[in-house]
Amino acid sequence: MSKEVVLSGIRPTGFLHLGNYFGAMRNYVRMQDEYNCYFFVADWHSLTTHPDTKELRTSVNRVLAENIACGLDPEKVALYIQSDVPEIAELYLYLNMLAYKGELEKVPTFKDKVRLSPDNVNAGLLTYPVLMASDILIHRATKVPVGKDQEQHLEMARNFAERFNHRYGEVFPLPYAFNFQTSLAKIMSLDGNGKMSKSENAMGTLYLNDSEEEIIKKIKKAKTDSGPTESNSVKPDYIENLFTLMRLVSKEDVTAKFESDFNNCFIRYGDMKKQLAEDMAAFIAPIREKAQSIQNDEAYLSKITKAGAEKARESASATLKLVRQAMHMNH
Repeated sequence: MSKEVVLSGIRPTGFLHLGNYFGAMRNYVRMQDEYNCYFFVADWHSLTTHPDTKELRTSVNRVLAENIACGLDPEKVALYIQSDVPEIAELYLYLNMLAYKGELEKVPTFKDKVRLSPDNVNAGLLTYPVLMASDILIHRATKVPVGKDQEQHLEMARNFAERFNHRYGEVFPLPYAFNFQTSLAKIMSLDGNGKMSKSENAMGTLYLNDSEEEIIKKIKKAKTDSGPTESNSVKPDYIENLFTLMRLVSKEDVTAKFESDFNNCFIRYGDMKKQLAEDMAAFIAPIREKAQSIQNDEAYLSKITKAGAEKARESASATLKLVRQAMHMNH
């Protein structure tokens, strides 16, 4: 029996952070034994916001290295760069014929980008959901791990698949959001404002590339208050976030000790943050060191991405063959 296909991509912008690890990467590592997984670095997607492409290759290699350092096994998954699979671009062309300007203009992320950068409203930004749909449908993936902010894009991918199937014949299974049996850890920014971010609010975000000194400095500045005045009080979000982080990286008895201190109104946040910083630094260090080692080995990364592209193109070519037959484009 063939395994179900899982697909996920990440843009090579910013550094991976703790929220990426516990909200996605940890699950990806669990998935790779049970599913047919395709994981890619979305370099084409990054062009919609016009980054300095001179640095793009370095950013791609860093993201690949961090993915492998987090536990992805290139022997078990197809780990590839989006632009190494030209079949995606052909499917993107076909699906653009099924996408409508009005629906694309209503996408919240598009409206946000227009508001933030009104002078950079390019066609790629408008058709971002179509390219995302192509990434998914080119492997006929049915399970797509996505965050809340990407759920509408996934719904649009289903719409495009349904339109194609209705117009040309059944080719695409419909993709759905997938989180692999576990509730995902929600990691807030250390300043209590929103989630940790790859590219914004660096002091509120713990990156997998952070040094021990940076980790200690950031956690020391994490938002706290004067502490509870009544036993068993409800924790404010920013305090609960510190406990969430501690549960993820500290020993159970350590976490239990500070939980008890909080519930009995004599918690010392300075002591808690000192302990959390030590445990966090110990957790991140091996990931950071392994990622740096891999990133410096360009021959190894080249070998990995070439093998990943071969796996991805084999799958993509099979899908395109079905697409062209259905569209009578195989002349």
